[in-house]
Amino acid sequence: MSTSLLAYGVGCLIPLQWNLAPVWLLYAVVAGTLAGGCWVLAHECGHNAFHPNQTIENGVGLVLHSLLLVPYFSWQRSHAVHHSHCNHLEAGETHVPSQGKSSWGFFTEDLKRILGVPAYGAVSILVHLLLGWPLYLLFGITGGPEHGFPTSHFIDVPLFNAGRRQLFPGKWKGLMQISNLGLVVVFALLVVWASQTSILRVLCVYGLPYLVINAWLVAYTWMQHTDPAIPHFSSADWDWAKGALQTVDRPYGPLLNLLHHGIGSTHVVHHLNPRIPHYNAWRATEILRKAFPDHVRVDATPIHQALWKVGCNCSYVSRNDQDGGYYYS
Repeated sequence: MSTSLLAYGVGCLIPLQWNLAPVWLLYAVVAGTLAGGCWVLAHECGHNAFHPNQTIENGVGLVLHSLLLVPYFSWQRSHAVHHSHCNHLEAGETHVPSQGKSSWGFFTEDLKRILGVPAYGAVSILVHLLLGWPLYLLFGITGGPEHGFPTSHFIDVPLFNAGRRQLFPGKWKGLMQISNLGLVVVFALLVVWASQTSILRVLCVYGLPYLVINAWLVAYTWMQHTDPAIPHFSSADWDWAKGALQTVDRPYGPLLNLLHHGIGSTHVVHHLNPRIPHYNAWRATEILRKAFPDHVRVDATPIHQALWKVGCNCSYVSRNDQDGGYYYS
């Protein structure tokens, strides 16, 4: 937290000049990467893995996520649905793939044919990393069809199609309003800051790292749940354990694992027990891999190569009749 504040403080001192664009880019990467660790701590708050006192825990999570323009309680609910229905084609939440015979499947197939695989892969990666998170929060992009469409983390009912089950039932409607209030406070602070300095200063100091934070978030979750070898299942073939094990641990190196609390390299055990705090996840992962070596997915592919493979090849899924799983073609 202190290193993130220091990085943002440095950003306040960089002159707003076009010839310093490389310095601003470096600042964005460094500040956004450091602040990504705060995102992960708020994520642990949402899982009740941060502090035994739930009031303190939710207070910390609400403050941290609001500062990063994340609606804490709304995300907490949708993320819990993601964990309870991981890799479920209908009831899943986040990174639920389209099927090959859907309109989106036909669209991506045509687009890949027109652009060619390399250009399609580049476009897919850029769209995911830069637009994926706000599109998910605003419209529920990549959410499961059972919750309707579009679902928003700021409105408690879908706008057009209600779906079979509510994404934000009961108490979550009120908690959503608390999340929205937290964001209003942060937006007000940003407006005051801009009035005292300039809009450009706020966009550079706050906005540039914000894009990097979101890119890290999407990269982690995309790589944890997407690969040509990872199946998704429809209701007839899905169960919780099978779904939870369709996640993959990937190598991010010691620096990123330190800054981001190992979130990308200990994800399988996190899905089996999300209340394990990050400082115990490494030991739990070691135990799990030794006990069930054939069931824990570990992919040693360098992350940039894995990202390129997923971006180029993972557009829509088709059913494999042998195991009932839906795989990316």
